[in-house]
Amino acid sequence: MKTDVVVIGGGLTGTACAWFLAREGAEVTLLEASDLNTQASGTNAGSIHLQIPHPEFVNLGADWARAYAPSLRLLRASLDMWQALPDELGEDLDVKLAGGLVVATTDAQMRQIEQKSLIERSVGVETDILGRDDLRRIAPYLAPNAIGAGYCAQEGKANPLRATPALARAARAAGAVIRTHSPVTGLQARDGGYTVMTPDGPIHARRVVNAAGARAADIAAMLGLSVDLQGFALQVTVTQAMTPFIPHLVYSAAGKLSVKQAGNGTCLIGGGWAARSRADGSLCVNPANLSGNLATAARVIPALAGVQTVRTWTAVVNGTSDWRPIIGEAPGHRGFFLALFPWMGFTAGPMTARLVADMVLGRPPRLSLEGISALSDG
Repeated sequence: MKTDVVVIGGGLTGTACAWFLAREGAEVTLLEASDLNTQASGTNAGSIHLQIPHPEFVNLGADWARAYAPSLRLLRASLDMWQALPDELGEDLDVKLAGGLVVATTDAQMRQIEQKSLIERSVGVETDILGRDDLRRIAPYLAPNAIGAGYCAQEGKANPLRATPALARAARAAGAVIRTHSPVTGLQARDGGYTVMTPDGPIHARRVVNAAGARAADIAAMLGLSVDLQGFALQVTVTQAMTPFIPHLVYSAAGKLSVKQAGNGTCLIGGGWAARSRADGSLCVNPANLSGNLATAARVIPALAGVQTVRTWTAVVNGTSDWRPIIGEAPGHRGFFLALFPWMGFTAGPMTARLVADMVLGRPPRLSLEGISALSDG
């Protein structure tokens, strides 16, 4: 079989890239090892982020934050795309951008939030510093010991169970071929293009997009290309439905936490707490981290104390130590493109896909990747 472009990975970035390419006339085949949307794109909590992550700012420092900050330009552009996608796809994706709050309970935490906001402002992202009274006015559900917060009005949430399937339908309607249960078993550069091996036989393509998420490093290694990216097992919990009372995406300046309330009233609680890996490589919930995550959430939002949890699940997220995106044509591998935004892939997926599609089609990316992608460092 021959095609123009093979996209590897049936998550949000892969299906979006296939759609963008197919609707501009490219012949596209997307390969997914299992079912669409079964990995991080469908198992994440649906947060739409824009701020520099606070725990990493505290743990890695201001120099790290300054190196990472240019990536916020890509996230902001992706947020614009998220707002347009429901109309373009004809699908309600539950996109709600009511703002994100990093909640502080000490003066030291407030100083950290203020320092972080200056770095965010340097790349055009506005984070307002709220005192106790202003915070209480917009978020009366927070604990009484909250003394202030950093508020980024553009953050919010979307529905991870709807986004990728809608993009896949659009890609198919535009002419893309999507093959599920079609893992890539080999990849070779050949005859000015690539031969992609699958259980159903080889596919010859002029160009390949690697959007395989946590498996992307394994795919790249088939070409002898080293990509510093790993999969990290995390867990997310959903509660019983409650009367809507949390409009914001809520973080804690005291540690790892993200809380949001879905349209059906359930609350999604996460923030990067690790799941447990069994000896056979399968994943299960880490009970100690579940307890810690729920306790942290209840300290920030007292109404969550004692609420019944319905389910906790695991997800493998691709990540790097420096958090820098890896987006663009791989050096020394003409026609092989990487579409990887670690840790924030759900938020960044639409714009990551759009930029890679630009490059695959021979155009400069509509947003400069200088200072953003690790591949731009030369």
